[in-house]
Amino acid sequence: MAAVVTVLIWTSFIVIARASADPARGGVLNPFDIVYARIGGASLVLLPWGLWLTWRDRIRAQEAGTPDLARAGRSLGGLSPLPLRTTLVTGCLGGVLYAMLVYSGFVFAPAAHASVLSAGSLPLWTALLAVLLLGERITPTRALGLALIVVGDLLVGGTSLLHALDGSGVWRGDVLFIGASMVWASYSVLVRRWALDAVRTTIAITAFAFVTYMPVYSVLLWLQWVPGRVWVAPWQDVVFQMLFQGVGSVVISGITFTKMIQHFGPVRSTMITALVPGLSALSAVLILGEPLGWNVLAGLALVSAGIVFGVRKSSLAITLVAASAHPARGKG
Repeated sequence: MAAVVTVLIWTSFIVIARASADPARGGVLNPFDIVYARIGGASLVLLPWGLWLTWRDRIRAQEAGTPDLARAGRSLGGLSPLPLRTTLVTGCLGGVLYAMLVYSGFVFAPAAHASVLSAGSLPLWTALLAVLLLGERITPTRALGLALIVVGDLLVGGTSLLHALDGSGVWRGDVLFIGASMVWASYSVLVRRWALDAVRTTIAITAFAFVTYMPVYSVLLWLQWVPGRVWVAPWQDVVFQMLFQGVGSVVISGITFTKMIQHFGPVRSTMITALVPGLSALSAVLILGEPLGWNVLAGLALVSAGIVFGVRKSSLAITLVAASAHPARGKG
């Protein structure tokens, strides 16, 4: 269930973010405005939740005679139910930096590029970081899948770089998408390494974004040092971004994605999202009218195949273990 919800929201996220951030489509909010609305919408749900969790933990710790333990497990004045260091690291990666990079990428590059370079390359960066931080081993089959992802990324991003000198800014979006994918992969691996709870982690990264990004951007808007329009835009546009980008993309998919990591691990979780690149690219063609060049189609096919290789390998291993544990059932 968590996988299905995550795939649906991630697919919608790519299409809606491109339609909202692309200046050519007449959007009234810039990428940093959308980040502002995203954090604001998520905070309305998650900050009261975080305060309730820290209050409950404090009461239980007092009853158990361990109040110091409760204080060590919360931070940011009780808004975050995780320790300060954990909140700062995960909040910077999953709460602020990822959103700033990915929304900025949609200004320059089409949704199909995000499908390949952001969602599609996520298993690549996650696998590499899992090797470094978790000590996981890359099997030959998974290595083949990752190699296909690399070739697919090069077909899409490399072609954009070749046209960098002709005035096209698509390559900038591609670089931002790759950076966003690396940042989210880092967040995913750390969630697994530190065995973080799905709900508490999502609350913590939102609390960090609320106490850092929101006040800083508000001051910049007040001083008119940035060309933001989130305070003067039609309220319908702002509320929509708060609901979808905040409640949907942060609260709902944040919890479901973290729940996937808990059960499947970071590498398999990102490989389960194999449908996202294809679905989002197809949706961008049908809904946004964006073209699909041969290089994007080829890159999409290679990335999707690479992800499927990883899923099939994991599924095969689970099947063999189950068959060995239950010989009769395995024969049947």
